[in-house]
Amino acid sequence: MNAVEIKNLQFTYENANGGATFGMNIPDWKITKGDFVSLLGPNGCGKSTLLRLIACLTDLKIGSILIDGKNILEFRRRELAKKIAYVPQKNFSIFPFSVYEIVMMGRTPYLNIMGFENAADKEIVDEAMSTMQIEKLKHKGINEISGGEAQRVFIARALAQRAEIILLDEPNAHLDLEHQVMIFNLLKILNEEEKITVLTVSHDLNLVGIFSKKVALMNEGIIVMEGEKSEILTKGNIRKIFKIDSAVFPSVDLKSINVLINPNSITNSTQN
Repeated sequence: MNAVEIKNLQFTYENANGGATFGMNIPDWKITKGDFVSLLGPNGCGKSTLLRLIACLTDLKIGSILIDGKNILEFRRRELAKKIAYVPQKNFSIFPFSVYEIVMMGRTPYLNIMGFENAADKEIVDEAMSTMQIEKLKHKGINEISGGEAQRVFIARALAQRAEIILLDEPNAHLDLEHQVMIFNLLKILNEEEKITVLTVSHDLNLVGIFSKKVALMNEGIIVMEGEKSEILTKGNIRKIFKIDSAVFPSVDLKSINVLINPNSITNSTQN
């Protein structure tokens, strides 16, 4: 069964004069239930926009997106929030919410008619904060902590949401190496043990090559190719999409792939 299915999607951003500044065209794309897919591509190719469309945070006028076979527009907001958790690339709050309050927001779809959390909600929030190693930040304001800490807070909020699908836009942004690996390892555990479908946007080919199951390459608003990571993360494909040379080292069982970028090719590409 498909967790996400896109049909005949067309999307454009328009400037003040009504002219298109960016176009996306995806005739057909499916994410199987229980998959861990990483979406790669150069800046500005539409990756973040696609995640926002799937999360129903940006209006889709042409085409359709199905979640578990149901058109996303047919979901009530609370119902959809139980299906999809979304972690944006940039997180900020104009209100001085505490870290605990931010994570508790993940429980909003489950709160009673009075909007009060119960003991089970508090336990789930405490567990999410422990998983993300942010217990000590509990009473701090969200705008009083570092960008990397805030990133972990918003991922904890997504975990507390207990959704069936989690969308993450560059989840390792602002994080140190330890926590970058921790996040991707956590996503792998959630995917394998709790069968959560994961779609993440990333620029880190090595983390994707180690932890993801499948990879989709996007360029200029189009899904250029998709498949098993061993099929997609090749020297030729990396050169085609990112305009750089690389060396690719797959493990014997193809479960892990390491990519080494040739810095000279970046310089030559810039000069040319």
